[in-house]
Amino acid sequence: MTTTHASPQAKADSTSDANASGESPAVDVAALGALLLGRWADVRREARRISVDPVIRRVPGENVREHRDRTVKALHRLVELGVTGRAFPKRIGGQEDPGSNISGFEELVLGDPSVAIKGGVQWGLFGSAILLLGTQQHHDAWLEDCMKLRTPGAFAMTETGHGSDVASVGTTATYDPETEEFVIHTPFRGAWKDYLGNAAESGVAATVFAQLITQGRNHGVHAFYVPIRDPQTKAFLPGVGGEDDGVKGGLNGVDNGRLHFTNVRIPRFNLLNRYGDVAPDGTYASPIASPGRRFFTMLGALVQGRVSLDGSATAVSKLALAIAIKYGDVRRQFSPEKGAGETVLLDYGRHQRRLLTRLAEVYAMNFAHEDLMVKYHEVFSGEADTDENRQDLETLAAALKPLSTWAALDILQEAREACGGQGFLAVNRIAPLRADMDIWVTFEGDNNVLLQLVGKRLLTDYAKRMSKPDAATIGRYVADQVGEAVVGRTGLRQLGQNLLDFGSTARSVGNVRDTEAQRQLLTDRVETMVADVAQALRAGRKLDAQAAAELFSRHQNDLILAARAHAELLQWEAFTEALEGERGAGLDADTRQVLTWLRDLFGLGLIERNLAWYLMNGKISASRARAITDYIDGRLLPRIRRRAVDLVDAFEYPDELIGAGIATGDERARQDEARAYYAAQTTPAQ
Repeated sequence: MTTTHASPQAKADSTSDANASGESPAVDVAALGALLLGRWADVRREARRISVDPVIRRVPGENVREHRDRTVKALHRLVELGVTGRAFPKRIGGQEDPGSNISGFEELVLGDPSVAIKGGVQWGLFGSAILLLGTQQHHDAWLEDCMKLRTPGAFAMTETGHGSDVASVGTTATYDPETEEFVIHTPFRGAWKDYLGNAAESGVAATVFAQLITQGRNHGVHAFYVPIRDPQTKAFLPGVGGEDDGVKGGLNGVDNGRLHFTNVRIPRFNLLNRYGDVAPDGTYASPIASPGRRFFTMLGALVQGRVSLDGSATAVSKLALAIAIKYGDVRRQFSPEKGAGETVLLDYGRHQRRLLTRLAEVYAMNFAHEDLMVKYHEVFSGEADTDENRQDLETLAAALKPLSTWAALDILQEAREACGGQGFLAVNRIAPLRADMDIWVTFEGDNNVLLQLVGKRLLTDYAKRMSKPDAATIGRYVADQVGEAVVGRTGLRQLGQNLLDFGSTARSVGNVRDTEAQRQLLTDRVETMVADVAQALRAGRKLDAQAAAELFSRHQNDLILAARAHAELLQWEAFTEALEGERGAGLDADTRQVLTWLRDLFGLGLIERNLAWYLMNGKISASRARAITDYIDGRLLPRIRRRAVDLVDAFEYPDELIGAGIATGDERARQDEARAYYAAQTTPAQ
């Protein structure tokens, strides 16, 4: 069934040339909603229903104590509902369905981000460390109690002095062969485990990451199961100490805290030994010989944190835009002339720029996240668990999580401003969500550090490609070095410079609007940026370590920008595949047309955002650059505006879940009352 919600102003707007008749294509909201929900649609819908449970739903105005207490109750409610075991083994009551697990938990952010994060700590970090870094003996000992919340746990990786640099954590685990125990010790203040959910109050155990030392040799970071509190009294056990992190900028339903250890002894059994083990006599053994490879394999096993942050950031971004666009579709402000009706906010070009460009970005985020989820499920379900797929998964997660979490903050802020004072009221949800989501950009790895990891992977792939290049690769490489201008490796120099502009926006932008032209422009930017950084770093091979580090530092920003461009390309490709591939096969022609406009807005928006680079590198002409902006403002935005409400209705967020009166009828009622009042004032007396 086709459902549309175009406003009267949008329907009356005659500036668009959507089709020959002047009518705007309709949107099949149900079909588009199914496409957005993806493979785990039923799980996501169930999680959204759970999110409006009064115990789980955020309560505006709660103090920290109330918020923490309710969040604990919310986790027990999730246990009662039977949704906490999806990732765990069937033999302990789980479902062994990693994709279903992540899909459900990342939607809980729509109810209360504190519940989603505290649950993520318990089952996605503490529990997953046991599941993925331990072996069956550990699963049998601890996983069921974790799943049922009988053992609340903390994930003790981050230290005050070492955040993203996990390899350098200061906490040690020294093996004592006489007692067959590990001695967990925090040697200095900066090595305290910090920012840990469940550490301040709830946790009775922790998975502690420490440098494993045996027979006088450090074998790098490993994970250990360490009891930290008496389950009955909740008092710290001997040798364990800590403190509450206190009130934070957001997520105050989570009891973040610090832990430190003074020669705490644990049995040898408590080493989570899937990737490294210690024999009773202290002999170390690992199935992975390389310490570096072993370390990254262990961390890669915990990639689900980045996957879920990408998804939850996307979910919150969709919610914020649903609120702001629905509000903007009914809220009126300023009259074009005296005596005329006030203009609906979303009919203003600037308002469209603010919200609809971000709507296009959110659609790209949604489709890219679905690709990430499928890859994650294939690896961790065993459907396609290869070293190559694991590396690709880690790189994809490290690429997408920064973009979606940065975008979430940007979208929440813009949505808040677009709703004026109403957006600042906690009851309308946007402002509290902005505070809670702030930490997403440094959760599970600082965004810049993650993009640097992606950049290094791009450099590695580039080096492999150039190590034994064919004639075509050599030709492209040589062409790049000719003159000061960079010649496009995909033929874009001709596209950008030699096509004539005829003065018509539609004709001059036509070639860039084409799918393949967008793909070429976006791809060429990534390839050129990576090649430039690679060439700049070549000299580092002949320098000493300090000089090489300084050279890398000078080009670090360029590398991160290249990685970001790569991630943006991934989002665009995911959007395009969803539109043109098998997933989008069920869309009717009208819906496909509107979605194509939205994809073009995202792709051309990326090009417009980076016009300085394209102009400096000779990829497009100045006239074509101006035409892109004219096309966005004059064609795409007015067309998409007509179906903006349909496009957010496709998110399938019911009014109860949205929970903001300005988007669910209150503002429309106010506007109708005001219009009726003014109409009565101008009606001649009978």
